[in-house]
Amino acid sequence: MNRNEILSSIKQNPEISVLIIGAGINGIGTFRDLALNGVDVLLVDRGDFCSGASSASSHMAHGGIRYLENGEFRLVREAVQERNRLIKNAPHIVKPLPTTIPIFKYFSGLLNAPLKFLGWLNKPSERGSIIIKLGLIMYDAYTGRSANRTVPTHKVLSRSNSLAKWKDLNPDIVNTATYYDGLISHPERLALELVLDAEADNPNAHALNYASMTKGEKDSVILRDELTDETYEVKPKLVINAAGAWIDFTNHNLGLSTRYIGGTKGSHLVLDHPELRAAIGGSEFFFENKDGRIVLIFPLHDRVLIGTSDINIENPDEARCTDEEVDYFIEMVARVFPSIKVTREHIVFRFAGVRPLASSGATTTAQYSRDHHIEVLSGDWTNLNYPVYSLVGGKWTSFRAFSEQVTDKALAFLGKPRKKDTRDLPIGGGHGFSTDVNEQKRQLDGFAAWTGVDKERLQILYHRYGSRTEAMANFIKGAVDQPLKSLPDYTQREIIFLAQHEKIIHLDDLILRRTLLAMLGKLTKQSIEELADVWGNSLGWNIEQKNAEVARTLRLLADKHQVRF
Repeated sequence: MNRNEILSSIKQNPEISVLIIGAGINGIGTFRDLALNGVDVLLVDRGDFCSGASSASSHMAHGGIRYLENGEFRLVREAVQERNRLIKNAPHIVKPLPTTIPIFKYFSGLLNAPLKFLGWLNKPSERGSIIIKLGLIMYDAYTGRSANRTVPTHKVLSRSNSLAKWKDLNPDIVNTATYYDGLISHPERLALELVLDAEADNPNAHALNYASMTKGEKDSVILRDELTDETYEVKPKLVINAAGAWIDFTNHNLGLSTRYIGGTKGSHLVLDHPELRAAIGGSEFFFENKDGRIVLIFPLHDRVLIGTSDINIENPDEARCTDEEVDYFIEMVARVFPSIKVTREHIVFRFAGVRPLASSGATTTAQYSRDHHIEVLSGDWTNLNYPVYSLVGGKWTSFRAFSEQVTDKALAFLGKPRKKDTRDLPIGGGHGFSTDVNEQKRQLDGFAAWTGVDKERLQILYHRYGSRTEAMANFIKGAVDQPLKSLPDYTQREIIFLAQHEKIIHLDDLILRRTLLAMLGKLTKQSIEELADVWGNSLGWNIEQKNAEVARTLRLLADKHQVRF
């Protein structure tokens, strides 16, 4: 169904089993799991899919090695298992990532680590080689037996070998340790493909972006179409509040008073810095800054991602990467690569989001739990005829496990059995995707034979969309195609396919979430105007509508990401 058909079906039949509010990764994961199990479910978000905190991730699928120090062993075990599943189920987007820790001391932290574990120490302390080695041994143990490993075990290199491998590395190190996690090259696309998979599997599962909500009568919720201002009444048996950092705000809109979230802001920079990109090679550098904050320098295509902060914030709508954070990030690079100069001129993109962490009495943000749980509101005191499940906490890596937990609870409430499991289920373009070069060549030769699309072009599409390349190539062959003048790596038919098949409402949906054009700093004012023209023509837009979308996009880029042309 398209958007209008979904809205029409709601008007004709407002009764649904489950309404999910919030299309971040936890809401989307739950939507897919419920859809696969035959539930009539509606997912709504006041913005685009994966446009809140889930769009501000560090692009990592990781077990959270530092959580071991807080004693969160269950969370680490779960996250490591889910990291492995993501690498297997979405290999077109999630790949093994060597992660290197530069270490500056041998024995530091030997006493501090057990004191932190016992909760007797709150202040940061530098971790030395011995503590890091012990942590990595435990971390590898959670990965599983060698025969079933998705990633290699860790290695520790001496100072001389480390400096030989990374010539720009700080010579003050005593050694380095390299372990493996996962790189999520395009989280927003992964989320969108989960939505599309769910709708394709279940004709009674529908997802709407740009649909806000407010309380109706005791048995209803009022949805507002952000495009037309038209309202729609829905009558759910169960509401799942997956609004992330906005959970308490959403509950307030339902007439409920909660204080579940104590979120912290995390900001990042994306740099166009060939020297730094060459210095890190294919490895993420994950390390402890001088103030004890865990930070990262991350390879993101031909750019470098650096972050992240961990700052208390009251209103998630106000999350922006500040100049103070920029100064901090620039200075932190010098701790690991002192000979490489980073300036503001290297920044092509900034972004910030708020982690939906549980409200905590911890004295430092680093001690806030990254675990997840469900808060249930039901009964007469809510003045609602349906229960509300609020999804508190969670992280990108473990979304599937959290979604499974929520779905099991929802199915029990609805009196339905679980029919399908998502543990080994491929996602989107991961269906039939191969990481083997020879198998990739065989697949692309086949695509080229029956679509007539150039092999070099197909290789680019395969890198971006995985096995969805076949559907896109079949679409491309349907009419004359040509590269965009301002972005020759993209073609007109590719953009039109995205516009017609991926629930794009605004131009910024295309450049921020369906592609990485904005994040990687590939845009100019000319390219934004050309994209609006191609996309708008496919939708039959006039010049005023196109100009309005360009203006909206330029405002958003300047406000949220400090990108100006």
